[in-house]
Amino acid sequence: MEDTGAKTLSPQQVRNILNADNKEIVDLCKRASILPKKNAKGQTYFSYDEVKHLREIQAQKTMSYPVERNTSAVANILTSIRNMETTLSDKIAQVIDEKLEGMDEVVVELIRCKTDNETLKQKIIDLNKEVYQLKNDLNSYKHVGLGLYKKKERHVWE
Repeated sequence: MEDTGAKTLSPQQVRNILNADNKEIVDLCKRASILPKKNAKGQTYFSYDEVKHLREIQAQKTMSYPVERNTSAVANILTSIRNMETTLSDKIAQVIDEKLEGMDEVVVELIRCKTDNETLKQKIIDLNKEVYQLKNDLNSYKHVGLGLYKKKERHVWE
């Protein structure tokens, strides 16, 4: 290690002293606003004072562990709720899709029925016209007796 006038510690020594992994050390450094230094060879080192400060931060963190544990429990509950929400949304969407699956056929059938209905209405109109013409033809015959009928003369002005 580079001699900076004060005793320095390597990352391995800091891990051993704090009994922590690199991730926890990085977290502690962030909390303590400590930036590890590098020597001329690019190797990381910490001063005794920095490690002492990291140890104090670690102790505070250990004391607040129940709060973090509760925070962790709340986070787990929130994650579970989000998962349930997603699952419920997916299941509801699936049920709706299944229920609406046959709707395309129903719509096509309704359109066909509407078309048939319009066609039948037009046939009724045509048949009513034909009935009117047949009644007029029937009324143009005059009963002469003995089951005989004679067609009346129609005048052009009628």
